[in-house]
Amino acid sequence: MKCTNRLFLSVVLLFAVFLNACGSVNIMVPYTLDSNVSAFSVTEHTEDIKIDSFASSLCVGNANVTKNTSVNMADATAAALFDVNNANIIYAKNIHERLAPASLTKVLTAVIALEQGNLDDIITVTKDVKITESGATLCGLKEGDTLTLNQALHALLINSANDAANAIAIHLGGSLEGFAALMNEKAKELGATNSHFVNPHGLSDDNHYTTAYDLYLIFNKAIEYELFREIIHMERYSTVYKDSSGKDKELSFSTTNLFLRNDYKSPDKVTVIGGKTGTTTAAGSCLIILSKDASGNPYISVILRSKERPLMYEQMIDLLEEIYN
Repeated sequence: MKCTNRLFLSVVLLFAVFLNACGSVNIMVPYTLDSNVSAFSVTEHTEDIKIDSFASSLCVGNANVTKNTSVNMADATAAALFDVNNANIIYAKNIHERLAPASLTKVLTAVIALEQGNLDDIITVTKDVKITESGATLCGLKEGDTLTLNQALHALLINSANDAANAIAIHLGGSLEGFAALMNEKAKELGATNSHFVNPHGLSDDNHYTTAYDLYLIFNKAIEYELFREIIHMERYSTVYKDSSGKDKELSFSTTNLFLRNDYKSPDKVTVIGGKTGTTTAAGSCLIILSKDASGNPYISVILRSKERPLMYEQMIDLLEEIYN
């Protein structure tokens, strides 16, 4: 479904067409909170000018899309399947409901790191990287350790390391609060206006929330980066970084994505490229993935607040089967 129900999100801007006989120029207008029409003034009146809407290439929808599908999402709060190339929503349940995203948050952290950081940047771990929440996944960073942003990104996306998320955030934002401000600014820029982030990892906080649709917008941006696609496709990763005295420390881990570990098999003619998992008590089991059909066309699918991890993977298989139904 591609529509603009209720002028969905103030994201969808108007088309403006200025006509004369001299030719045409297409101008893409980015989303902005500060203007009802565009982010700039059109000053050239000697040519035809067509202004494309912010959402012209995005899946846009407001209602549930479940009719004529065989998907069973009774035990998940929100879910969706997006046909990226055709800007079509194949399945949608509660895609605008605000929910805790758990570690799916780290997709936005990665977007900011890839956009604003240098992969060869050296991150020096500070005491503020420490995570105290029980059960939180860690890669073992200690104060004084040094590693590259590239290494931290791998730990962030493959191992889902919360201490790596904090290290990236402090390096780029100056503080966890400073990075959260960058996250919210970037989310709004991408049209994810129904979200609010207070940390770079997704550990529980009542003021940290997003929606299935907003996660689609964020993930859709992330997959523009070749390195992001490469990292989320990796089954395992090993590297060496330095401790505070300059000695080598080894780091090795496997993906949290059970499709890539072959614990679950995607439907015939559908290939799972990779994605991001997330689990907290508040968020339940969450998953967002990039997959492709036999022709190489990309799809983004997301499930939020499933009751348990095995059930969530079965639900994701149901979603992916809709690609060919």
